[in-house]
Amino acid sequence: MTDDQQQPKHRGAPHGGARESGARHNGTQDSGDQYAGPRYTGEGRLPGDLAPEALIERMVRVNHAGEYGARRIYEGQLAILGRSKSGPAIRHMYEQEREHLETFERIIAERRVRPTALQPLWHIAGFALGASTALLGEKAAMACTVAVEEVIDEHYAKQAAQLGEEESALRETIERFRAEELEHRDTGLAHGAEETPGYEPLSAAIKAGSRLAIWLSERF
Repeated sequence: MTDDQQQPKHRGAPHGGARESGARHNGTQDSGDQYAGPRYTGEGRLPGDLAPEALIERMVRVNHAGEYGARRIYEGQLAILGRSKSGPAIRHMYEQEREHLETFERIIAERRVRPTALQPLWHIAGFALGASTALLGEKAAMACTVAVEEVIDEHYAKQAAQLGEEESALRETIERFRAEELEHRDTGLAHGAEETPGYEPLSAAIKAGSRLAIWLSERF
């Protein structure tokens, strides 16, 4: 059994609502928990669409890059807010992101996928985003978390819906991680993210940057 077939260990108490949303929101499972996605990866693809092998390679590359960036965001936040009231919540999210990254580091090696060439940029940009929003206050740091995790929710949902039965292990890993990203979003909202001054423009800017980072990391 390869590492991407193993069930990633969940750290901390389970969050039922987020897990249920992560399992069903993208339409890959029906009310009876039966898989209802494509029979095989690439089913229904059109001329010009990526071949299944290239699609999987792109998914693994961008997910590895995304989890690396997420770890750096939380490291930046912890550098500023590690001893604050929100410190334990941020550290819990950091530990989950670190586990996500470790999993995709194994998968990227097993599948011999080239990592993104932009990782040095994400190393700096991720930490800078986390630290700069933390300097604006605990609620701004949580606003950053909410914005990033909402983009990752969309991203992982799209990926899971494209994976066929032959990639069930990778799909299950993505869906499990997506559920944990939704927990992080809920944590940010519970810690007053939406009360941040200028929440809407801040959130929009972070989401735009996150989507651009996804697009770039898939391709380079």
